[in-house]
Formats: sequence, C-alpha cells, structure tokens
Amino acid sequence: MNCRVVKKDINDLKPTNVLPQTSFWGKVKNDQGFLPAGFELTVSKDLINSLEENITYTNDDLLILIKYLDADHCFAYVPYGPKIEPEFENHGTFLEELSEIIKDHLPSNCVFIRYDLLWQNQWSQEEDYYDENGNWTGPPSEYIQEMRLNYNTQNWNLRKSPGDILPMNTFFLDLKKDNDELLRGMRYHTRNRIKKAGKKGIEVREYGSERIDDWFKLYTETAIRSNLPQQNPAYFEQIWKKQDESQQGVKVKLLMAEHEGNPLSSMFLALSKKRGTYLFGASTAMQNQMPASYALQWKAIQIAKEHGCSEYDMFGSAPNLDQSHPLSGVHRFKKGFGGELYHRMGCWDYVFDQSSYQSVRIVESSQKN
Repeated sequence: MNCRVVKKDINDLKPTNVLPQTSFWGKVKNDQGFLPAGFELTVSKDLINSLEENITYTNDDLLILIKYLDADHCFAYVPYGPKIEPEFENHGTFLEELSEIIKDHLPSNCVFIRYDLLWQNQWSQEEDYYDENGNWTGPPSEYIQEMRLNYNTQNWNLRKSPGDILPMNTFFLDLKKDNDELLRGMRYHTRNRIKKAGKKGIEVREYGSERIDDWFKLYTETAIRSNLPQQNPAYFEQIWKKQDESQQGVKVKLLMAEHEGNPLSSMFLALSKKRGTYLFGASTAMQNQMPASYALQWKAIQIAKEHGCSEYDMFGSAPNLDQSHPLSGVHRFKKGFGGELYHRMGCWDYVFDQSSYQSVRIVESSQKN
C-alpha cells in the first residue's frame, strides 16, 4: 500500500464535478472561518483495489478546511472528499493510511479529520436494508458501521460522526438525455406542473447580484416557514463574488421565477465542470397556487445542459418516502423530476487525540439532540 500527499495552492486545484472540492468552495468557506488547504493525493491502486496485481498509481486533488474549536484545538474537514473511491472492503484502510500521511501537514493541535464521504453508502447496496416497498431504511447502528469500516485497520480510529454536514442523500439526473427524454422520465404531476407554469405566464429569468435582496426576502420567508437556520445576506453575496470567471471555473447563476414581475421562487445554480448543482432554493407561500418552483427547476436543468453538464445534482433529499422525515416534501418534489436516488456514506472522523475528541463529541451530540 502506498499513499502520498503534496501541498498545493487552492487556486491550482483541478476543475471537478464535485462542487465542495473546488477552489471556489474553499474561498467561500474561508469567509466563514475555515482555513482552506489544497493537496495533490497520489494513491497506489492496491490501496483502492486489493486484487490489483500490477501496482500503478492514480492521483487527484483534495481540499481540506481547517476549523479552530478554540485557541488550542482544531479539526480538519474534508467536504465530499476524497474523490478517489476504493472498494467497500478498502474504505477503512484507505482512510487510515491517508489520515496518517496527511497528519504531518495539519496543525499539531488537530484533534481529528472529518471526512464528509461522497462514496456510495455500503449498506444501500444490501437488500437487508430495504423494506417491502423498496425504500432504503438507512444504515445499521453506529457500532456495526464502525466495526465494518475499522476491519483490517491497524488503529481502529474511525468513528461515525454524530451528524452529517453536506447532504447524505440526493437525486442525480442524467443530462446526456435530450429534453423530451427528460420530460418523459418525470412523474406525470411534475411534467404537468411545468406545463401549467407556462400557461399561467410564469417566466424564469437569470439575474445578477442586483437581485440578491429579492432572493433574500424569499429565502427568509422560506426559512421561517420551514423552521430552518438562516444565513445572512453577506453569505450569498460572497457566493456570487467568489465564482470563477475562467473557462473551467465554477459559475454561479441566480435564477428567479416571476409572475407579472413578482418573484415567486428563486435558486442558486452552481456549474462545476460537467455537473450542475441546485445549491440553494427559496419560494413564497403564494407559489403553491402558482407552480413556479417546477418551472424554475426545469429552467435550471436546461441551463446546465447548455453549459455542457452531463449530470444534475438536486443536492439533498430524505433517504426514502417516509412522510415523517423532515425532508419528505423536498424528497417528493425532487423525485418527481425522474433522477436516480443516491445514498452517500456521510461524515466519518479519524481521531488523533482521543481525549479531546470525546469532549467534542459530547458537545456535538448534545447539540444534535
């Protein structure tokens, strides 16, 4: 097994479909108190596939965000990384070796590394974790998850995080299909609402930062209505300002669905290499009578296709159709567009300082509850 890391400037990170692994994301998070660090990761293929006979190497970039807990302790956060995905059996050994190698490049008071893994959830591939209706019921207990991931590791330092940060479940749409095929793949209700929006005179337009205030009004109304935590206006202004105007950089588009000049629904669409991402969305309660969000989403999909994207990430949903889940409504709305439901591994911690980590874990668990 072999794994090497070399530091690199975050401005030199290679373009990627994975938005949270871009230099754009690092710059946005820098304004939120994280210290971004870029690395080039080189991995021998036997660390990814234990059956690999001829050992060759693969490499990719890695964005890590350092966050200080207090003056004496920090942790490293890897948003949707690493992108290199080993076989299920090698998940734990790969993360262990990467963590031990990268440790020397992190602050000496780093308590743990938190990997927000975009890898496919191991238990979403096992029939035992689906109900009679084909709904994924989620992974097993933390104890069982940790037993499996730490199997074959030397230190048994991997812990399932108390909570997940980025969406663990999402829908992906295949944008290689033409528009007619995409429409045929939608639920009848969704397709009908898109048509109805056009008949009602709802128009979707792209705007610049001059409409951030209108966006924020919709966003605030949505957050209050859904009892969600809120960001401040400066956060969204920075998302707009940090986009990369270079040919291969991340582009951010503010889209707004309006009726007779009145904003009903709005969203931020991020375009990163070959993927479009539905980053943020907001709407007024009025739009229940005016299907603006359906028209808005369809327009975003078309813009992503025109940009050359081959896939579209709905960026978050419930794991199944359970109506008691707080994201059940979001799940039904996004499912209607016909994408494939994908379950990620979520957040995992590799611990360096066991004593300090337990203190952090107690605080995070109490906040979650």
